[in-house]
Amino acid sequence: MTRALAGGSVRIVGGRWRGTRLPVADAPGLRPTSDRARETLFNWLQTQLPGARVLDLFAGTGALGLEAVSRGAREAVLVERDPALAAAIEASVRRLDAGEAVRVVRADALEFLRAPLMGRFDAVFLDPPFDAGLWAGALERLPPWLADAAWLYLEAPAAGGPAPGPGWRLHREGRSREARHALYRHEGA
Repeated sequence: MTRALAGGSVRIVGGRWRGTRLPVADAPGLRPTSDRARETLFNWLQTQLPGARVLDLFAGTGALGLEAVSRGAREAVLVERDPALAAAIEASVRRLDAGEAVRVVRADALEFLRAPLMGRFDAVFLDPPFDAGLWAGALERLPPWLADAAWLYLEAPAAGGPAPGPGWRLHREGRSREARHALYRHEGA
């Protein structure tokens, strides 16, 4: 079943695909990271992205993973459970001719993290639907997937949200009316 687009879009704010619009479907729980929050996040990460491998769990529109590749990440794996959302991301990847750098995985993010490793990632974007309570399960399964000194972006409700626990150091954070945006650095060996 194909969902109708809500008529909205988000744009890639920097890099080689700057200004490219990505469709936002009318889907329960879909709340794309705002352009402003993404711009801030990628300014924080700008020196870390060239050549990085990134993992975008709960990809939604694919904006975080595609923005990372637009700004120099070598590879992005975007995980999205909803078939219509995954198909929209795949269409964006084709339109951008990004197939060599971007892989879309149609899977539940928590199940994906139980699968055999697909290598380790330098940055992980964790932005699940706020009302689904998925942070704890994802954070618990994430460590084997992380490169040493990996970065973790968490987006959660503004009133509070999860902390990634021991081994993580808060690097930067910001808030909007709707969300808390936090970037952590892994202190793994």
